Amino acid sequence: MTQLTQKPTNVRWRVFLALLILVTINYVDRAVISVLMPMIQEDLQFSPELVGVILSAFFWGYVVMQIPSGWLCDKFAPGKVIVGTGILWGIFQIFTGFIHNSTMFIAIRALLGISEAPIYPSGGKLQSVWLTKNERGKGAALMDSGSALGNALGAPLCALFVAFLDGWRGALIAAGVLTIIVVLACKPIIGSTPETNKSINEAEREYLRKAFEEEDASSLSGQNMDDAKSGSTATTYLGSRSFWGVCLGFGAYDAFWYGLMTWGALYLAAVHHLNIKDLGWSIFLIYAVGTVGQLLGGVVTDKIRQSAKDTNAVFRRLFPLLGVCIAVPMYLLSVATDIYFAIAMLSISMFFEKWCGTMYWSLPSIVADRQYSGTLSGIMNMFGNVGGAVVPIVVGLIVGATGSYYWALMLFIALALGTGLFPVLINFDKKIGME
Repeated sequence: MTQLTQKPTNVRWRVFLALLILVTINYVDRAVISVLMPMIQEDLQFSPELVGVILSAFFWGYVVMQIPSGWLCDKFAPGKVIVGTGILWGIFQIFTGFIHNSTMFIAIRALLGISEAPIYPSGGKLQSVWLTKNERGKGAALMDSGSALGNALGAPLCALFVAFLDGWRGALIAAGVLTIIVVLACKPIIGSTPETNKSINEAEREYLRKAFEEEDASSLSGQNMDDAKSGSTATTYLGSRSFWGVCLGFGAYDAFWYGLMTWGALYLAAVHHLNIKDLGWSIFLIYAVGTVGQLLGGVVTDKIRQSAKDTNAVFRRLFPLLGVCIAVPMYLLSVATDIYFAIAMLSISMFFEKWCGTMYWSLPSIVADRQYSGTLSGIMNMFGNVGGAVVPIVVGLIVGATGSYYWALMLFIALALGTGLFPVLINFDKKIGME
C-alpha cells in the first residue's frame, strides 16, 4: 500500500481518550475534598465560613497559574506539561491526608491548585494541534466530560476509601497515589505531537495539515493574515468584544460549576440529611447524568453544525437556550422538599450545564488564531476560576448568615443565565483581531 492510498490512523482520538482519563482523575482529586468535607468539618471543627475559605483556596493557586500555563502550552508540547504537573498534584493530594489545622489545609489546597492549573489550557491547545474544526466539539466533549465523570466516580470512591482506609485521611492519600499511577500510564500516549508521535501514519498527518490550511485560509488571507498576526496583542484582545464574551461567559459557567462541586454535597447532607454512603451514590448519579450531557452535547453540536448552512449560528442560538435549561431546574430545587426531586433537578441542570461546557471549550480554537489558542484557553480558564475562588466563600457567607441555602440557589440561577447570555457578544464568524 502506498502512502497515497494509506488509510489515516486515529491517533488523535487516542490522545483525547487519554486526556479524558487525565481530566477524570483530576476531578476525582477535586471531588474527594467536597464529599469528605462534612467529615473533615466535624473532625476538625471548621465553621461554614472557614469551610468556604478552604474550598476557595484551591482556586487561588489555580487562577494565578492560568495565563502562565497557557503560555507554556503554546511554547512546549502540552501533553508533556500535563504529565509533569499531574505527578505534582498527586503528591500534594497525598500531603493533604496528613494535615491537622486550617492554615496547612489552605496552603496545601492552594499548592494543589497551582499544580492542576495546566490541565485545561493544555486540553484547549491539544484541540488546535490534533483536531480539525469539525471534530473539536467531540474533542471538547471528551476532554470536559472528565470533569463530570471524575465527580461521579470520586463520590463512590470516597465512600469505599473511607470504609477500607481509616476515614477521610486514608481516602485523600489513596486518591493521590491513584493519580500518580494514572498519569504515568497515560504518559506514552499524550506526551507527543502529530510530528513526533510514533504511531501516527503520514496519511493522518496529511489529513491534519490539509484541514488546518483550509481553516486558516477560510478566516484569513493575504494581507489580512499579516494584519491579524501583528494585531494579536494584549491590546487587540482586550479591545475585542468576542474576547470578553468568551471570558465573562466562561466565568459564569465555571462559577456555577465549582459552586455546586464544592457545596453540592454539603447542601444534600445539611438540607436532605444524607449520610456518606447515600451522599456518594447521589453525587455519582448527578455527575453521571452530567457526563451524558457532555458527550451527547458534543456529538449533537457537531452534527448540527455540519448540517447547518451557517455553522456558527448554532452557537449563537444554543448558548441562550441552554442557559435557561440550566436555570429552571435550579429554581425548582429552591422549593424542593423531596430528596428524589432534588437529585432529579440537580441532574437535569448538570446535564445542560456540561453541554455548555463542551461548547465553551471549543471556543479558543474557533475565535483565536491557532498559535494563541493555548494562551486564550488559559485566560478563559483564569476568568472561570476567579469565579471558582469567589463563589465558595460567598456561599459560605450566605449559609452562615442566613442558615439557609435559598439565596445561594438564587445566585446559581443568575450564574446559569449569565452562562447562556454572555456568548451573544461573540462574533463567531471571525478570529479575534479580524473583527
